[in-house]
Amino acid sequence: MYFDCIISGFGGQGVMLAGNILAYAGMCENKNVTYMPVYGVEMRGGTANCTVVISDKEIGSPIIQKPICSIVMNRPSLEKFGPRVKQNGILIVNASLIPKEDVNFPNVECIMVPARELAMEIGNEKLLNMIILGATVQKTKVVSMDSLIGSLPSALDPRYHHLIDINVEALQQGAAFIDQH
Repeated sequence: MYFDCIISGFGGQGVMLAGNILAYAGMCENKNVTYMPVYGVEMRGGTANCTVVISDKEIGSPIIQKPICSIVMNRPSLEKFGPRVKQNGILIVNASLIPKEDVNFPNVECIMVPARELAMEIGNEKLLNMIILGATVQKTKVVSMDSLIGSLPSALDPRYHHLIDINVEALQQGAAFIDQH
């Protein structure tokens, strides 16, 4: 088993946290994992992306040229990382910021997730990264939802452990979206 993913968006969208949680979930399943964050010049509002590789075998490099999966949270990320997804790969798109007509990559499965709208159903738009992450894991099955949820205490700063339940709800909301579509 080998899976690699680039998660990208604006700083402040929770890109790094989503990647960190995915990496911890891989470790929960005793997989080999790499996680590499990349920040733009600014933090909040600037560009941010991270790469996550999860494998049963040793990982040669955390650098990914043609990911199996890419999560794009904004238009600049779509333009940069959408064309790089491997043939027959998966592109998970934040449909709240990127219209479907702008997403056209032949031989790539494009999943449009209305992340902000689904997060608002829970009552907090800051959960859109958890919505997208739950959708991605449900679609790819790279790790189990139990491992993803179980990784939250390790990945979240202890000051935010009181928010674990709402994050679990958002992950499940994203997974349910995939099941319904």
